[in-house]
Amino acid sequence: MRIWLVRHGDADAEIPEGLGDEARPLTTKARHVVEAHFHSLAQRLADPVVIFTSPLVRAVQTAQILAMSLKFEGPMRVHRVLLPEMPVGALEGLIQEHAGQHLILVGHQPSMGALASHLLGMQSFPKPVSPGTVIGLERPDGEAGTAARFAFYAPPGQPVLEAIEP
Repeated sequence: MRIWLVRHGDADAEIPEGLGDEARPLTTKARHVVEAHFHSLAQRLADPVVIFTSPLVRAVQTAQILAMSLKFEGPMRVHRVLLPEMPVGALEGLIQEHAGQHLILVGHQPSMGALASHLLGMQSFPKPVSPGTVIGLERPDGEAGTAARFAFYAPPGQPVLEAIEP
């Protein structure tokens, strides 16, 4: 089972008139940055079965750009467990429901970093999870309690790391 954790791209700082933080869209620059970044990672993100995304606008837009960059034609599902305030246990439940499938989870910080550290059995994830970062993990058959193996860490505009120090 492969799991790719994706933090949404950089969002506009201004909250749209009459709406809340959840409505903040990606900046125009972020759209271009994440599209190029996801294209460069396409071979590493091979064969996802489903893309799950937070319902917040910036995450949905990131997931859409990711799907287009990968030429992904499978299902894209909005899921509340990817909201910023949800606990890691809720995310673990989503992963277990789809055991054995390759999943892309598009969400927020600190939950993407917290989930990465949880799945890897670390106290905390040792790298910053900046907007647009992709963390690749592999987990035997999606077994709960089994530590995932780190595959790669890829923040936009930086070299891909295939090993990290805890």
